[in-house]
Amino acid sequence: MDFLDEITLTGLTVFGHHGVFDHERRDGQQFTIDLTLALPLRDAAVSDDVADTVHYGELADRVAGIVAGEPVNLIETLAERIADAVLEDDRVRLVTVTVHKPHAPIAQDFADVSVTVRRGRA
Repeated sequence: MDFLDEITLTGLTVFGHHGVFDHERRDGQQFTIDLTLALPLRDAAVSDDVADTVHYGELADRVAGIVAGEPVNLIETLAERIADAVLEDDRVRLVTVTVHKPHAPIAQDFADVSVTVRRGRA
């Protein structure tokens, strides 16, 4: 039986220029990303070799590059781009990506707004 284990990266905070308003694109803001990857980790546990797992430092760098990179209008689009990048590693069977936009231009008081997508392979 092939068990799915998880790697979780929580609270990756990166400055980006995403949003539908000109001032968001111009001034930018902080975005926070949470990731959960479902994949088998038995080989890595047995070998004790980082090559047999997803290197979470490299993962954080890759996701940060996407968030700091080309602007998009919607955090839904940003979440999808991140999910697609994570799934490029064939070991990852399922990824959950949450993009938080705590400084969204909302007139009311609020703590956070976020979008979560779950993507996997067939």
